[in-house]
Amino acid sequence: MDIPKNIAPKLSRPVAVLGWGVSGKSVSQLLAHIGVPSVAYDEKGGDGVLTTFGPEEISQHDLVVYSPGFAQSHPWMLAARRAGVTCLGELDFASLFWAESMVAVTGTNGKTTLTEFLVFAHKRNGREAVAVGNIGYPLSRVFELTGNRMPLPVCEVSSFQAEDMRHFAPTALLWTNFDEDHLDRHPDLETYFRAKFKLIDRLASRRLIVGESVVEYTKKFGMELPSFTEVATRAEVAGKIPDGSVFSSYPQSENYALALRYWTGEGLPVRALEDAARVFAPARHRLSKVAEINGISYWNDSKGTNFHAVLSALEEITGQIHWIGGGKWKGGNVRAFAEKLAKKVKYSYLIGETGPELHDVFVEQGIPSRVFKKLPEAVFAAHQAAKTGDAILLSPGFSSFDMFKSYADRGLAFEQTVLGLKNSVATSSK
Repeated sequence: MDIPKNIAPKLSRPVAVLGWGVSGKSVSQLLAHIGVPSVAYDEKGGDGVLTTFGPEEISQHDLVVYSPGFAQSHPWMLAARRAGVTCLGELDFASLFWAESMVAVTGTNGKTTLTEFLVFAHKRNGREAVAVGNIGYPLSRVFELTGNRMPLPVCEVSSFQAEDMRHFAPTALLWTNFDEDHLDRHPDLETYFRAKFKLIDRLASRRLIVGESVVEYTKKFGMELPSFTEVATRAEVAGKIPDGSVFSSYPQSENYALALRYWTGEGLPVRALEDAARVFAPARHRLSKVAEINGISYWNDSKGTNFHAVLSALEEITGQIHWIGGGKWKGGNVRAFAEKLAKKVKYSYLIGETGPELHDVFVEQGIPSRVFKKLPEAVFAAHQAAKTGDAILLSPGFSSFDMFKSYADRGLAFEQTVLGLKNSVATSSK
C-alpha cells in the first residue's frame, strides 16, 4: 500500500491516535501496515494506552487521528491544533488511501438501513460491497479485511465524522432526511445541518440525492443545494415498491426512493433492486413486531433514538398506543417533543434520565404517565393496562447510555421481557 504524497510529510514521526475504541485500534492497524508507528491516547486508559495528552506528548507528533467520539471542542483537540498539529478524523484519514469509488450515506434517520440495503443489493447484483463508517467496519480496516479485492465501500457518515472533513471524497452522496438530533454535541440545529452539508463540498462527482426534508432545511438556513441535486420523494415510488417489502411504509419508503434514484443513475437493472427489496431484512431493533399476546401487539424500535424516529414509528402503528420511552438526553426540546407525543399516545411509561421531565409534560397534557426505574417494570405495567387491539411500543427517542450499553442491549432487554410474558400467558392458559 502506497502512502499518499499529501500526507507523507506528517508520517515521519509517530502518529497520535485519540480514542482506543474500534476506530482507534483500526487506525493503529492501518498505520502498522504501512510501517508508521503510533501512540494511543484515551482518558479511559487501556493496555499500553496513555491517559495524558499535554504539551510534552503533543510535541512528539505531526499528525493526530481521532475517533468520532472526540468533539472539536475537546481540550486535547484544541491543544493539538494550537500547537500546529494536523488533526484528522479516522474516516477522513483512511479515505486518503482509497482511490476507488465510494458511496456516502448520511441523514438523521434511515441512513443505517439505506447503507445496509445498498450493500445487500450490490452483492446480489454481483458486485462486492462493504458497509463502513458509522456502522460495519471503520474504513481504515477495509484494507486489512479485503486484501487485493476492491469492494465498493458504502459509508454511513455521521455529523460527528463530517464536521471537519478535509479529504474524504465520495463519488455519490445520499442524504436521507434531516431533523432535530445530537444537540448535546452541536450547539444548535443549524450547526448540526452544516456539519452534514460539508459532505456536499467533498463530493468527487455530481451525484447528490436528497430527501424532501433536506431541501426544506436548506432553504430555512439560507443555503443552496447544487444544480445537479436530485430530490427523491415518496410519491415517485408509490406503487413501485415490491409488496411485502420493509420499504412499503414510511420512513422506509423514502429510503427506497433514494436507493432507486441512485441505482438507476448507476445504470443498474431496476429488477435487481426490486428483487433485493423483497428479501432484504433490516438489522434488529428497528421498528419490528416482537409478539402478539391476547390481541396486544408489542413493537421494538430501540434504534429510535431521536424525536423524528419516534414520531415516524407512531405513524406506522395502529390502535391505541402505550408508549415506552425516555433515556439519556442528546439535546433538543424535550417539552415540545412530549407535547407532540401527547397527541398520539394513550399512555406513557417512562424510563431513564429524561423520564421525569417527560412525565411532567404528559401530566399537564392529561395523558396517564408513570416513571419506572427499570425497563421490564415499564413493560409489565403496559402489559397489564393494555387491551385487545392496543399496541405497546418501545421507541425511546433518547440514547440508551444512561441505563444500557447500547440501543441493542436495550432492545434485547425489551424483547426478553415480552417473550417472557408471552410464555407466562401461554403457560397459565393451559
